[in-house]
Amino acid sequence: MNEQQKKKISKFLSLVLRHKPEVINLTLDENGWTSVDELLTKSKRDVHQGLTFEELDEIVETNDKKRFVFNEDKTRIRANQGHSIDIDLALKPQQPPEFLYHGTAESNIDSILEKGIEKRNRQHVHLSQDKETATKVGMRHGKPVILSIKTTEMSEDGILFYLSENNVWLTDFVDAKYILK
Repeated sequence: MNEQQKKKISKFLSLVLRHKPEVINLTLDENGWTSVDELLTKSKRDVHQGLTFEELDEIVETNDKKRFVFNEDKTRIRANQGHSIDIDLALKPQQPPEFLYHGTAESNIDSILEKGIEKRNRQHVHLSQDKETATKVGMRHGKPVILSIKTTEMSEDGILFYLSENNVWLTDFVDAKYILK
């Protein structure tokens, strides 16, 4: 598969595993898992997205953000984070490093510095462990700005953090008082 095909399939998987499984009438359990066979069968009904197991396996293995994961025997699949639907990823609270980073567009800065970072239609706010990843995230939305988040201070104030399987830090909200520009 070429990069354009991989990107197209990855976007489709994000849609049905993170946001709208009903597009192909896919069944997700309470933890976001679905049968690989069901996904493959139902994706074939969508003329543009018929998938083979080999293609799916390649996407899971090579996706630079590790958005998707199989179970041990590769019979089930789910998205690692980023859901806008109600999914319990069964993540355990973790102690974050002293600082994490949030990449955003320059156009969002005034609002963030006033209101904080909201999860909006997602289940969590996403934070990066390094500035390079945060920059890539911010670039998707315009001229990037990287915000440093005082996560140790947040944690000491009782705010919980979770680490997804693909090493994205998650929390419910980042109050503006914890943000350094």
